[in-house]
Amino acid sequence: MKPRSIVGVDIGGTKTAVVEGTDDGRIIRRIQFATAPERGFDSVFNDIVCGIEEIVASATHAVAALSVAVGGPLDVLQGIVLSPPHLPGWDGIPLKKLLGERFAFPVHIEHDGNAGALAEWYFGAGRGTKSMVFLTMGTGFGAGLILDGRLYRGASDVAGEVGHVRIAEDGPDCYGKAGSLEGYASGTGIARLAQSLFPFRWQSSPDMILLTAAARSGDPDALKVFAIASRYFGRGLAMLADTLNPERIVLGGLGMRLTDILVTPALRVFNEEALPRAAAVCNIVPAALGESIGDIASLCAAFDQGHLLRDS
Repeated sequence: MKPRSIVGVDIGGTKTAVVEGTDDGRIIRRIQFATAPERGFDSVFNDIVCGIEEIVASATHAVAALSVAVGGPLDVLQGIVLSPPHLPGWDGIPLKKLLGERFAFPVHIEHDGNAGALAEWYFGAGRGTKSMVFLTMGTGFGAGLILDGRLYRGASDVAGEVGHVRIAEDGPDCYGKAGSLEGYASGTGIARLAQSLFPFRWQSSPDMILLTAAARSGDPDALKVFAIASRYFGRGLAMLADTLNPERIVLGGLGMRLTDILVTPALRVFNEEALPRAAAVCNIVPAALGESIGDIASLCAAFDQGHLLRDS
């Protein structure tokens, strides 16, 4: 059967990508632009529509669906975005309806954590597992859960919102509360942690690239930031292992890029904190799809909800 095209949209707090992909997970073309959510929803939505139009105009195959991955919380099946912390002003946005009014394709919306979990489960580090957790670890911090061989959304679509869990009594204020897991293990949270620990050095949240470079060069302030972040991140990993008992936890975003200064020390904490039987069966690995995971994940709402994925 000739592959069909799926137009995927990956909406993040920092950047948005629009891609053409096939139903076997191959990316054919992509365009990217800065999300800059401070512009307001209407401006960002206009850029998304223009990007989709550009991809559709040059599509190599018949377009079967439009598939969107966006940070939660969401009403997934209705396709309503419910005030995600990294997209200020996106309050009750009926994204599925708005895109359906613009384009004559089936539209599917999915939480970016769920979409990342599906991508790694179909094509990456989660292949062959019956239970896995995928962690986004980008501007925000979310999870996608594959339990007993299927995506788990929960009773009201908030399963996987682990960034909201309070992991410490105090800390960076992310996701509506100080001390949340998102405050210690997302890009936004780690930058705010640096600012709060060393306000005279970083009067505003530092750029994560510069903060990472400082830590890797041996800067004691930056190293302290990552030591604290990794401690709480390790506790969060142990909580997930003890609660869900997965075969695998797959790390996206910072978990792929900061093995030395964030993940490795967090794993030491994980092994101290987690139940031995849970830790023994839980492999914690970087996303196998690497930096292409967001593009492939953006196709996965159509695969899961629209049943477009080929049997492999």
